[in-house]
Amino acid sequence: MKRLGVNIDHIATIRQARKTNEPDPISAIGMIELAGADSIVMHLREDRRHTQDRDLEMARKIIKTKLNLEMAPTQEMIKIALDIKPDTVTLVPERREELTTEGGLEVALNLESFKKYTRLFHDADITVSLFIDPDIDQVKSAHRAGADLVELSTARYSESKTRQEQETNIQQIINAVTTAEKLKLGIAVGHGLTYINVEPITRIDPVAEYNIGHSIIARAVFTGIGHAVMEMKEKINQR
Repeated sequence: MKRLGVNIDHIATIRQARKTNEPDPISAIGMIELAGADSIVMHLREDRRHTQDRDLEMARKIIKTKLNLEMAPTQEMIKIALDIKPDTVTLVPERREELTTEGGLEVALNLESFKKYTRLFHDADITVSLFIDPDIDQVKSAHRAGADLVELSTARYSESKTRQEQETNIQQIINAVTTAEKLKLGIAVGHGLTYINVEPITRIDPVAEYNIGHSIIARAVFTGIGHAVMEMKEKINQR
């Protein structure tokens, strides 16, 4: 069974649009887990545009599956992660002006820094994932840095405008997955995946984990969060 991580930042985004207390992303966690999610994903951003510190603290107390904390590798976020102790930390690049994470980490050119981050989290018994583009050199660098797994960005695939462009981007993902598998890295994918475009990625057997948020929360507006999660879990395991 392929694992599904559900990102609940998008519930917090709706709440923060009115700066009120609803909808509360914490209230959704139990329903999401009961519907079959294997982990809850939260991204605590420097500008706190959606998930708040309070959300993360409460989530850590009630999550029954696993907590995957997405975060930029900054001093502030590292301290928070070491205090909260999520099951997994996914290091991601972050720019204030972006709407959502754009592109993967540059691990190859910052290898020593990522080695240091990985050691810090491993010393705290926290699994380390690096969010990278599907690039063979970046996969190899993630392995050298000591990461436990890589999350391959599916942004370029999801934004493909033509069949040829889509096939080119799928092949890049396959090449990166093949390299990661040889290096015995865990393999996750995420960014821009939807109920419509996820199927070709599910054919890449070594991919074990799908981290999806926006599409699930968007579907939940019409169907309810439990149904939306179950439907996506079925999609990624339909083969």
